[in-house]
Amino acid sequence: MKPEASTRREGEWLESWDPENEETWDERLAWKTLWLTTFALFLAFVAWFLPSALIPKLNPLGYSFSTTQLYWMAAMPGLSAGLFRLLWMILPPILGTRKMVALTSLLLVFSTLGWGVRVQEPTAPYWELMVLAFLAGIGGGAFSGFMPSTSYFFPRRKQGTALGLQAGIGNFGVSAVQLLTPYLIGFSWLAFFGSEQTISMPGKAPQDVWYQNAAFIWIPLMVLAAILAWTMLRSVPIKANIRQQFDIFGNLDTWLMTLLYIMTFGTFSGLAAQFGLLMADLYGISNPDIVRGTGAAATVLIEGYEVPDVVKFVFLGPLVGAGARVLFAPLTDRTGGAIWTLVSGIGLIVSIAFTIPALTPDTTSAATLDAGFDQFLWGMLAIFLFAGIGNASTFKQMPMIFEKRQAGGVIGWTAAIAAFGPFFFGIGVTTLGPTTFYSVGIAWAVMCVAITWARYARRGAPKPG
Repeated sequence: MKPEASTRREGEWLESWDPENEETWDERLAWKTLWLTTFALFLAFVAWFLPSALIPKLNPLGYSFSTTQLYWMAAMPGLSAGLFRLLWMILPPILGTRKMVALTSLLLVFSTLGWGVRVQEPTAPYWELMVLAFLAGIGGGAFSGFMPSTSYFFPRRKQGTALGLQAGIGNFGVSAVQLLTPYLIGFSWLAFFGSEQTISMPGKAPQDVWYQNAAFIWIPLMVLAAILAWTMLRSVPIKANIRQQFDIFGNLDTWLMTLLYIMTFGTFSGLAAQFGLLMADLYGISNPDIVRGTGAAATVLIEGYEVPDVVKFVFLGPLVGAGARVLFAPLTDRTGGAIWTLVSGIGLIVSIAFTIPALTPDTTSAATLDAGFDQFLWGMLAIFLFAGIGNASTFKQMPMIFEKRQAGGVIGWTAAIAAFGPFFFGIGVTTLGPTTFYSVGIAWAVMCVAITWARYARRGAPKPG
């Protein structure tokens, strides 16, 4: 058994911690830290993407926001997450893992509680829901603190698996909140607080629901995560003040890896936040060529066409992307990350190109709409798959390319910039239109494939990883 006393103090901060030293590395402590912080990160992603599960249903619940207002609302958690990640990326050396995870878990409660309260009655002003959407971004910001701090606990040879598991399971929070919401809202016995709502969908009878359940159910778990973090986690002393942490910006690979992670996680987070709205806009209740009117008075204009309920599909994309990140993380430890980043980029080019024709629905008949919807859905799932592979591979590359302290900073920085994905996706779709914006995505992926091959993946590459 490895001597724990030689590697840690009785208090919060570890002593003489060196994961590369097999004789003193406390593997049990490292994995305990991974699982506890992953539990907290899962809940952080729940809080971050809770608005994406609720916003497509605001108008059926009685609100009357425009399509543009809804896209901006869904984009706001991405904007704030990117900003919060710029702060969280410098916290691990300052606060340590224990304080950072515990305090972050408590902060998640505020936006989650707010959505649970304000979804019950369609009376909240637009600005207030935008504030709640902004605060939800704290959950996204946590990623840039949790991931670097976890990397401190593991040797390089295991960081691909450890970070892939943490990020992938954390990403499952996106699909979990989107998958469970349709079920949670139907259980009156869960609604200990608040009143019922009535929701109306085209061609269906009004239904009594309890949307506050989708938010309130997570709050006890967030409090539990804070308690577990405070009582069970320890911190690795990494000496770096804020100015020293900024030395990563003098390294060319910081900027190149940022471009690659925008391609992977930027795509994942952007699509995850906007998937439901885009589906409703193209093939659902928000397309005026398909549905006229709102609520119970809505009429489907295409005979024989069954309007898809977005909540039955929206969780699939994040589920595929998160699953790919978990499954491919161990492969990156065996083969290196660069080759899989190359696969990710090429796969994104092909899958985006496959999806583009479906971004212009053919409303001439139910058959053409059904065919277009199938192509749209499968194309989007393929995009999520290859983005998830790239999420795993880039996080293997960074600890291999950079020294330990810088690797943590680069992980935090790249994650911060890529977290703007939901914001830029929302703005891009509304200003450029889906087809043009997706074409920009192909161009970006082509650029990233070229960078990956030239700098990291080819034989004799300057920075193999």
